[in-house]
Amino acid sequence: MSQQQGDIAVQHHLDARGLFCPEPVMMLHNTINDMPLGDNVEVLATDPSTQRDFLRFCSFLGQQLLVSEEVDGVYRFVIHKAAEE
Repeated sequence: MSQQQGDIAVQHHLDARGLFCPEPVMMLHNTINDMPLGDNVEVLATDPSTQRDFLRFCSFLGQQLLVSEEVDGVYRFVIHKAAEE
């Protein structure tokens, strides 16, 4: 089921709050693998290293980082599956 987040439709949600590297990246990798091409996933995390890790993940694997923001210690990302892995 798709949910609107601002102007971005989000089809998948991943809660990685309380987890530390490398768990959030591994969970994101598994989620992206299971998603259809063109879907978006929203990720919530509390590990500050996810800002760097998710940017590198997207760059290395050809995915698009649509949103990267932090509010009260929670990092929110929206990642678009732009390429098959």
